[in-house]
Amino acid sequence: MKLHHIAVCVPDIKNAVAWYLEHLEADLSYQDQTWALLDIENTSIALVLPSQHPPHLAVVSSDAEKYWKLTVHRDGTSSIYVDDPFGNTIEFLKPNLIPKDQ
Repeated sequence: MKLHHIAVCVPDIKNAVAWYLEHLEADLSYQDQTWALLDIENTSIALVLPSQHPPHLAVVSSDAEKYWKLTVHRDGTSSIYVDDPFGNTIEFLKPNLIPKDQ
């Protein structure tokens, strides 16, 4: 498995994008009113609204569907969220549906 992104909950996507771009020297890959994806040297950071997504780690998994039916997202990825025994959320992304630039 490979780390794809870390999702951080923020109350305002636009302001969070500005802050993270300035302080992390990241590149903006995607942004709308409910989430954004920032690329840094070795991974990505998703900025998400708490009402839309839980804070989580996302990993690329060739057998993500073993956890349950995958959900197709608006960005073309397909995944499932799984809670570990300690209350953390892991998103398993199916690799053949992830855009090649991610």
